[in-house]
Amino acid sequence: MTDFASSDDRLYWEPKLETQSRAAWDELKLSLLQNHLAHAYAGSPAYRAAFDAAKVGPDQLRSLDDIRRFPFIDKRVLRDRQLAVPPFGDLVAVPERDIVYISASSGSTGVPTASPFTAQDFDEWIDYEARQFWSSGMRPTDRYVHSLNFSLFIGGPCVLGAQKLGALTIHAGTIPSERLLQILKQFQATVIWTTPSYAWYLGETAVKEGYDLSKDLAVRRIFVAGEPGGSIPETRDRIERLWGASVYDYYGLSDIFGSCAGMCEHKNGLHWAEDHILVEVLDPKSGEPVKPGDRGEMVLTTLKKRARPMVRFRTGDIVSFNPDPCACGRTAIRLNGVHGRLDDMLIIKGVNLFPSDVEAVARQDPELTGEYRLIVDRVDHLDRLTVEIEYRHGYNGHVEELSDQFARKLRAVTGVSAIVRVLPPDSLPRATHKAKRVEDRRSGVWT
Repeated sequence: MTDFASSDDRLYWEPKLETQSRAAWDELKLSLLQNHLAHAYAGSPAYRAAFDAAKVGPDQLRSLDDIRRFPFIDKRVLRDRQLAVPPFGDLVAVPERDIVYISASSGSTGVPTASPFTAQDFDEWIDYEARQFWSSGMRPTDRYVHSLNFSLFIGGPCVLGAQKLGALTIHAGTIPSERLLQILKQFQATVIWTTPSYAWYLGETAVKEGYDLSKDLAVRRIFVAGEPGGSIPETRDRIERLWGASVYDYYGLSDIFGSCAGMCEHKNGLHWAEDHILVEVLDPKSGEPVKPGDRGEMVLTTLKKRARPMVRFRTGDIVSFNPDPCACGRTAIRLNGVHGRLDDMLIIKGVNLFPSDVEAVARQDPELTGEYRLIVDRVDHLDRLTVEIEYRHGYNGHVEELSDQFARKLRAVTGVSAIVRVLPPDSLPRATHKAKRVEDRRSGVWT
């Protein structure tokens, strides 16, 4: 953990760590992983049983590649173990008296899964958030508005990273847009964190309310997370033009901790928390590692989290990574963004399609608002994709031309043919947080 006072002109939060060689990163991860697996085996009945059943133990891990000998877990396992041994499950590797905080997922199956933290886990997490904020240009002179949900949400406590960094912080949470805009104006906030959809929605709302975003507000940095949009250049560019601010994408997941990766000011991928989380990118079908830069399912293993270790957790996120050093001088691997999820990937006539692929096309065209929705149904035993988009306010052309043009671009980029329906502005629902982009009307079809 960082134990020195911050200096505004310092480029790195933790210089030696952030700029170390790849060999040093691997050495550090191996040491942490060996200790972490031993802790999981000794403290968690579920991990001990799983490792024994797989005939593998912590003493057999001699290289990072040896992690592939250990069994996977996934969201179902987390829920099942929590139900079997309530309230936290037997993947937990410490006594309850050592747990000081939990977040919880939304519980799409009706069973929210808890993510527990010891005091050490929590402090190390918040220190990492400060490191990420620093890499994105936040400094103690900033005024930061945290407009993510606080209610059991893993992104809520990330605000404490900004406080650790020394910035003035305002814990706004999920309040009505009009009130949030008043706060941004009253306190002349310079940084805000929300989702890409809400950043877009809030900016549009501000314009409708008569705000001049470049004069009335002081927001110069927007951190976004929760959706792929922040790493889609077309989406990021349009939010930046709307606000006159710089947008930085972050990635986190409730089962480990808040932001696990974030953009530096070069915005060429998201720097990963390599001293906290080991990454594997695997072919979803074969389970074999993909080549650097190729897409695959992200599988994560914690390296420090003592309350509930996560060993080979299948996230369902389809990602790619860049292992090359960044121009900023940081050497951690960089997440290229989340291309989609196994559970929202559509297969249209044999072609894999993610909503983020469509978003890139929708937000290239200045004649469109950038909002979109995908509708999938089945007609005469064949899948049919309909893409709904909107023309912008003031558009005087023919919607048929917009429809044909969009369909051609989509087919050229993705190989998928679609019916394109062009709607008037504001026809599609605006999301105040995560946007729902896919309406799948098929039944019994894996998507």
